[in-house]
Amino acid sequence: MMNTIKSKVLVLCSSLFLLSAPTLSSAQTTLFSKQDTAQKEWVGQSAPDFKLQDQTGKWHTLNQYKGKWVVLYFYPKDNTAGCTQEANQFKSLYPQFTKSNAVVLGVSLDDVASHQKFSEKLGLPFPILADDQGELATKFGIVRNLGITKIAKRESFLINPQGAVMYHYTSVNTQTHADQVLKDLKTLQSK
Repeated sequence: MMNTIKSKVLVLCSSLFLLSAPTLSSAQTTLFSKQDTAQKEWVGQSAPDFKLQDQTGKWHTLNQYKGKWVVLYFYPKDNTAGCTQEANQFKSLYPQFTKSNAVVLGVSLDDVASHQKFSEKLGLPFPILADDQGELATKFGIVRNLGITKIAKRESFLINPQGAVMYHYTSVNTQTHADQVLKDLKTLQSK
């Protein structure tokens, strides 16, 4: 009798698993289609303007960079492993970005004081903007609510000299992202 019950439970569990498999697949499909949709929504659109302070307290607006390419990269938190790695990648390629008429602007929801320590620690040659109220990240739709705190998702935008978004990177590898953005920038400039 015990073996019959175990067999029935095994059959039931197997059936439930098979029934849930299409649900997982459709959930993954939905996730990827949302990323594709987000990518398509921004490309070709005007980037929202902003007025944010960098690590030195200097104010920056998107409008002041008209005529230049802008790499606006959002990251979750100062002094974390992935964010440090990404910042160092942009730092190492920064001279090539400037030669390509581009400015790099890092953005997170940390405040100016946190950015100042992070920037000094890494010796960053570019501004990192304090979006501590989350206004710019909200405009781009990339705020992630973690319950007691909010962070910006790790996403980037490549903006052309006229202020239009040319690329929206929704999936970022901290080891290769800066190089990918630089390649995309050079490809766009060669057209």
